[in-house]
Amino acid sequence: MSSTEDLDYPQILFQYNHGFLVSKIMFTACELGVFDLLLESEQPLSSDAVADRLGTSGSGMERLLDACVGLKLLGVEMKSEGAFYRNTELSNLYLTKSSPKSQYHNLMYYSKTVYLCWHYLTDAVRDGKNQYERAFGVSSKDLFGALYRSEEEMIKFMYGLNAIWSVCGRDVIAAFDLSPFTVIYDLGGCAGGLAQECISLYPNSTVTIYDLPKVVQVAKERFVPPEEHRITFHEGDFFKDPIPEADMYILARILHDWADDKCMQLLAKIHKACKAGGGVLLVETLLNEDKTGPLETQLYSMNMLVQAEGKERTPTEYSKLLTAAGFREIQVKKTGKLYDAILGRK
Repeated sequence: MSSTEDLDYPQILFQYNHGFLVSKIMFTACELGVFDLLLESEQPLSSDAVADRLGTSGSGMERLLDACVGLKLLGVEMKSEGAFYRNTELSNLYLTKSSPKSQYHNLMYYSKTVYLCWHYLTDAVRDGKNQYERAFGVSSKDLFGALYRSEEEMIKFMYGLNAIWSVCGRDVIAAFDLSPFTVIYDLGGCAGGLAQECISLYPNSTVTIYDLPKVVQVAKERFVPPEEHRITFHEGDFFKDPIPEADMYILARILHDWADDKCMQLLAKIHKACKAGGGVLLVETLLNEDKTGPLETQLYSMNMLVQAEGKERTPTEYSKLLTAAGFREIQVKKTGKLYDAILGRK
């Protein structure tokens, strides 16, 4: 649409105004189990049938299903008896709980946590800090104490992160040839989704997930099978506790949580521990150098404002942090997806 048409009828502004409505429709359909039911039924269902099986009102469910058709999350077929709804391929693959690539847990984290923090975006911009206290009544002096304020919240976050790596993990791990690096530490490796991708692609490597004790405990119980001997665990706080020697350190969605001084502190510590010839792999969503986008990354940077202490950065900004910490031969690889990779060598 040209700028003249925008001025005559501001369609783009109306679309932005409705943005959160779109998100909540998708979140609600996931939460109620619409996509799971339609997958299990193996045939299109009427809105009354869906409402009856999911225990909702008929009128509410009909409107929800119609909105999902408009969003291309469902298909609809009109018969003499009325409308019958079915999943699209997209919904079967990403919105059903049983799919290996399911984004259900990630969407629920957005719906139940991120959405509530964003209610206080205006306050975050005014204050320049995250909004856990306003949104949930918890102090954010300890960032991950707030983020993992209950075991339920922590597990929700872990499932959500694994959901992201099920879609984006292989690309960032394959961005560079990591086969020479056989001893790898995944700092803040959480539930192990990226570690699983790493050992799948580089079977001669071992990956140690270094994370907080309570995260490691849940990862062992729920996410990483005990027979997988190529993935091990190290309990600790990598800001406070020693970092063992390794060939390669992965920092995936870690530095964006923190301000530059904390990033420098961590990278310098990693450089000191790293074997000669080893390196560090950063996995982050990257801003354009000219500040024009990508929009998704700009939105994520706003999310860092309401949820963390850091921000999203440009390749140059990350390269400067790596160089200042002593790393060299900095390489940047864009994957064409949400997350990109930056490799620095010692």
